[in-house]
Amino acid sequence: MPQGIPCSPPGRYGHPGRLHPAPEVPSGGGKRTTGMPVSMGNEAEAAVLPRPGDGTKAPSAGSLTLLVIEDDPAGSLAVPEMLDASGGRLRVRTARNLTEAERLLTDDVHCILLDLALTDGPAVPGAPAAALPAARGGEGAVPEEGERDELEILRRVLRMAPRHAVLALTAEDDAERAAEAVRVGAQDFLFRGELDGRVLNRAIRYAVERKRADLAQRQLTESRLRAQENARLERGLLPTPLLDGSELRFAARYRPGRSRALLGGDFYDTVRTADGTVHAMIGDVCGHGPDEAALGVELRIAWRALTFAGLCGDQLLGTLQRVLEHERSSDEIFATICTVDIAPDGRRAGLCLAGHPAPLVAGGGRGPRLLPYGEGGGPALGVLPGARWPRTQVQLGGSWSLMMYTDGLIEGRVGQGRARLGQEGMLGIVGQRMAAGLRGEALLDAVLTEARELNGDELTDDVAVMLLDRG
Repeated sequence: MPQGIPCSPPGRYGHPGRLHPAPEVPSGGGKRTTGMPVSMGNEAEAAVLPRPGDGTKAPSAGSLTLLVIEDDPAGSLAVPEMLDASGGRLRVRTARNLTEAERLLTDDVHCILLDLALTDGPAVPGAPAAALPAARGGEGAVPEEGERDELEILRRVLRMAPRHAVLALTAEDDAERAAEAVRVGAQDFLFRGELDGRVLNRAIRYAVERKRADLAQRQLTESRLRAQENARLERGLLPTPLLDGSELRFAARYRPGRSRALLGGDFYDTVRTADGTVHAMIGDVCGHGPDEAALGVELRIAWRALTFAGLCGDQLLGTLQRVLEHERSSDEIFATICTVDIAPDGRRAGLCLAGHPAPLVAGGGRGPRLLPYGEGGGPALGVLPGARWPRTQVQLGGSWSLMMYTDGLIEGRVGQGRARLGQEGMLGIVGQRMAAGLRGEALLDAVLTEARELNGDELTDDVAVMLLDRG
């Protein structure tokens, strides 16, 4: 073992013959030299060390840095000398109080060795019995005047260094307080008589790894809680169709393009107003992030409110465009939308398109086909100020299925080439599945499954599909 520096004469808990390790002491050039006793050199070291960071560096295979917090004026606390894997000594810094400790607590410190007898804590004269552990005079003991709560020192260190491993140091006859220190938050405890290199080395490495595991588990738990909260929030933002009193059957499927998200920039809704008209809407905000998802929710809620207020067609879309212009984060953000209002008798509908693909309808002995949209619809919302959106009247017949969708469904690839599914490909898939007798949710599931298979993987864009059936 390399030659150390003899420790000072035994103090209140000194051990003859122990060696103080040679601590890190910064020289004028910024390099560290050795040879100063552990209990000295705090002010010089604190003057050049950076402020504490948010976390500790993971120790290498052998190197460790220990911060010792003890205030014995004689410096009698002897930290045994230890060698790391490369043959270097354990790096030790010593603080006499918590103020010095905070200056020395940098990111490269791996572990704190705290003397529970430190007299840096607040006095607790007249404190209740619960403030002191039972080992200090038995359960129900009342502290004497000027007595201090030693575990309060530990609590302060834990608050000061929430991401550092902490070892509590106490006397051999204080086992109960040592166990209480672990319950308060220390990673482990040591008795002063156990301070040999083998035990301390093992305790430090165990404490560091346990702290890292605790932090990882806490982060994992917090991530799971945030994910659960986000999922509940996003589920609450998805629409609940209001079709009470209508003979129409409703089905929908929603697939956000963002990984692990429930809500994307696509949005849809269906409501029935007091006159018996069923209003359906589907739209798409450009982009896939949370801001686009939030804007889509705002437009959906605005559409529902405006519809119940009696607006439809060009007047409704013009108002939605003003909402978009006020709420979007950039002038480049736009949204496409398709609205359909189905007459109370269910046989005809009004169609408005704002840069959105036309819905398809099947029924009356005919296969699926795109609804005609007269003058070609209007531009997407947020593109042209003062734009107009013509409303086209279409005949549905007595028995029909109406499917509305976003472009995420039809922009998937077909095979390995550059070809896209497109509206014609979608019509073919829907026609085949309907000929096989599929309806409602089963039809939507089959269409989405085949679109993904043709794409060779999950569809990367948000996808919303809505189906209304009559008869």
